Amino acid sequence: MLRFFVRFLLFVLAVVLIGLAVGPLLVNPNPAPGATSAKTLAGDDSRFVAVPYQGTDGISLHYLARPAGNSDAVSAGDAAAAGRVFVLLHGFTFNAYTWSELLDFFAGHGRVLAYDQIPYGLSAKLVPGSWEGPNPYAKAAAVEQLFAFMDARNIGRAVLVGNSSGGTLALEAALARPERVEALILIGPWVHSKRPIFPQWVADLPQLGRISLQLARYLGGDMPLLDHSYADPSLIDDHRRALTGIHRGMANWDVAWGALLNHSLTDPVEISAHLGEIEQPALVIIGGEDRIVPVEDTAATARALPDAHFALLPGCGHLPQEECPAMVEQVVGEWLETLEDGAR
Repeated sequence: MLRFFVRFLLFVLAVVLIGLAVGPLLVNPNPAPGATSAKTLAGDDSRFVAVPYQGTDGISLHYLARPAGNSDAVSAGDAAAAGRVFVLLHGFTFNAYTWSELLDFFAGHGRVLAYDQIPYGLSAKLVPGSWEGPNPYAKAAAVEQLFAFMDARNIGRAVLVGNSSGGTLALEAALARPERVEALILIGPWVHSKRPIFPQWVADLPQLGRISLQLARYLGGDMPLLDHSYADPSLIDDHRRALTGIHRGMANWDVAWGALLNHSLTDPVEISAHLGEIEQPALVIIGGEDRIVPVEDTAATARALPDAHFALLPGCGHLPQEECPAMVEQVVGEWLETLEDGAR
C-alpha cells in the first residue's frame, strides 16, 4: 500500500511538472491586431517625435504639450519657449493622458510636455527581433530615451514630474545626469520595490515569455490597475477608461508589453540605495488611500532625499493627478513658490 501511494504521488508530481512546462506554451503567441500607425488613433493635441536609440531605426514617441503661459492651445513652435520646463512621466501601464487634468496648471508655470514611455499609449510598440543590441525596455534605456526626448524638444534642463514608476525614472535620471534635472515632483514614487528578480536563463525560458505575454494581455486588456489606483473607482468615467486603454487600438501592443514585462524579471529597481546622492529639491506626494505604494514607503523616500518636502493628500489613491487634481495643484503651486524664492 505504501508503495502504491509513493507511486501515486510521483505520478501527480510528474503531471504537475508537465503542466507547468507545457501549460504556458499553450498561450496564443499571435500579436494583437490593430492600427500600425499611431497617428490614426491620435487626438488633436497629440504630437509625435522620433528619438534615436542604438540598434533601432529610431523610436517614435507620442506626447502632449502646452507652451508656457498659454493654457488654451498647443504651440507648434514649442521648442522656442523660454523659462522653466516640466516633463511629466506616467507610471506602469499608464500613459501621458494620466496628466490631462494638470497640463494647463503646469503651463501656468512654464512649458510642459508629457510623453508615452514605450511601449505604452501611442508610442512605439517594439517587439523582440525589431532591435539589435541593448534592450530598449531596460531601466537604463528608459533614462536614455528620456534625455533623447528632451534633446529632440530642445530641452536642456527640466523639472521632472513622475508618478509611480515614472517617479523612479525621474530619480534615476536625476542621479545619472544631475545637470539636466532642475527639481523633482514625485507622486507615489515606486522606490522600495519588492518584486522578484530571476536569473537571465530563467527569463529566457519560452514558458516565461508566454507567461509574460499572458500577463501583459491581462494588465493591458482589463487595465485592473486603474480601478485599484483610485480611492473611489466610481470617479472613473468612460472617457478616462478609453484614454487609459488607448494602446489597445494598436497592433502588437500585447507582444510589446510582454517584452517589457519579461525584461523586468531580470532588471531590479535599486534606486532606494542611492537616494542620499540626489541633491535636487524634491516634492514627494502620496495619496492617503494609496493601495499600490504604501504611505510609509513614500515617507521613507522623502526622508532619505537630502532636500525634500513631503505632502500627504487625504482621501486620494495612487493617481491623485487624476482623482484629486485640485489638491495636487495646491500642493505643487505652494512648493513651486518656495522653489522660486530659493532661486532669487
